[in-house]
This record gives sequence, C-alpha cells and structure tokens, in this order.
Amino acid sequence: MTDSQLIQQIKQGNTELYSELMRRYQRKILAFVYHMLKNSQMELIAEDLCSETFYKAFRSLHSFREVDASFSTWLYTIARNTVLSELRKNRGGNVSLEESGYTPVAPLEVAPEQAVLRNERMNLVRKAINNLPEKQRSALILREYDQMDYQEIATILDQSVSSVKSLLFRARSSVKLQLESYFYEPAYEHQHERMKSQ
Repeated sequence: MTDSQLIQQIKQGNTELYSELMRRYQRKILAFVYHMLKNSQMELIAEDLCSETFYKAFRSLHSFREVDASFSTWLYTIARNTVLSELRKNRGGNVSLEESGYTPVAPLEVAPEQAVLRNERMNLVRKAINNLPEKQRSALILREYDQMDYQEIATILDQSVSSVKSLLFRARSSVKLQLESYFYEPAYEHQHERMKSQ
C-alpha cells in the first residue's frame, strides 16, 4: 500500500494504519532529528521529539494535501520545525553526529588499521558537518544522507531551489575547507609542483 493509500484509509477512520506510516519513516526522522540537535545535553530527547513529530503529523493529517508536497517532505518539515522550536527554548552546546545513528560499520574483511582510519575520517566529516550553520547542515543532511531532490529540500527548509543549491555549495565548500588540513599531503603537493615546472 502506498503512502497515499494509507493516508486515505486513515482519513476514513482506519487510524490503526498510522503505525505503518510511522514504521516506514521512524528511523529516518529520528536520524534527522539527531542531526539537527546541536546541544550535547539534548540528544536524550531526540526520541521524544521524533514522537512529537509523529503526533503532530497525526493530528494534522486531515489538513495534509498531496498536491502541496509528498508525505515524507511534509513530515520532515514538521520534524525540523519541532526541533527548531525546542532549540529556541533550550539554547546551548553540541550534539555530535557520532550519536546520530549514522556510525559507519567497517566490513569484517577490512584490516583493523583501515577500519580505524575510515572511522577517524568519518568522525572528522561529522565534526565538519556539525560546525555548519543550521540551514546548511540540514540541506546537506537531506541531500547526502536522505537522497532528497532540490525541490523537496526547498519545501522542507522553506527556501527557493536556487537558495538550496547555494546552501549546499556553501556547506560543501565549508566542509572541504575544514577537512583540507587533515588530508593535505605536502610531499604529494611538492611532487605535483615539480612535475608542473618541467
């Protein structure tokens, strides 16, 4: 059954079907909420905010119109607004992306030192993303982790498509700049310069 069919059924009174909609989106919404939370003391309430998102969506389902946006886009918008509202109430520190549920697992056949290097690299990337301003961070997460198109991201962030592209460009540039010092290899650069001058 598609999201649309489920929503039609729920609107007609089969409210028990809402648990199926929740099952489809719970992990993604929870991960997104984790990503958005910046306060290190607030990761414990990510599940609460996820539940609140689904509760608000359920209460407003009668007003949901598919012509405006897909259900997932609408749900992400509610999640983002719920988190921003909570952050406004509780200004403060950082939730690291390590706690986001996106921790990479190295395949068993990977040598331990390779796994350590890969995890170290992933942690550096997470920290760099965590340093981005909220809108850039949200745009990057929705694009890279949730594979959303520009229009969906624009709807969720309440921006134009060109603004989203600009946010993504600035986010990627910032991440690249933050990581440059970690991945910069002077020996390679020196060799490259020598080859250019020949």
